[in-house]
Amino acid sequence: FRAPIDDVWTSVTKSENTALWFGSWKGDAGPGKIVRLQLVHEKGRPWTNVTIEACEAPRRLVVTMKDDYGEWRIELTLTQTNDTTELRLVQHLSDRKLAGDIGPGWEYYLDMLVAAREGNALPSFEDYYPSQKAHYLEGA
Repeated sequence: FRAPIDDVWTSVTKSENTALWFGSWKGDAGPGKIVRLQLVHEKGRPWTNVTIEACEAPRRLVVTMKDDYGEWRIELTLTQTNDTTELRLVQHLSDRKLAGDIGPGWEYYLDMLVAAREGNALPSFEDYYPSQKAHYLEGA
């Protein structure tokens, strides 16, 4: 992103910003705490608990989410070089075969983040899945 690290950090941590591309959340946020996240772009707009494992503003956020498919451990790291901030998302999978189903979803959400930050139209999930499934399975 051509933005300072603090600006990108707010895009991934403030509820009013995450609501634009991923989901809004409520609760008292902090390491070791649980917030409620509504996945506003998912069918049925479900709510889920998110445990904040680590929060080192503005550089690192680690969360764990649980849903019907299991436990999701997600790590975001931000690094600023000059006027550019890199955001890296890592999800630790229990089974590499899941990459074909999960990878396209994260690519979709990260593109949603870019679109929301730039004020552009949000992409459609159908442009990502199932067409990208094979690509993500190659790396698994």
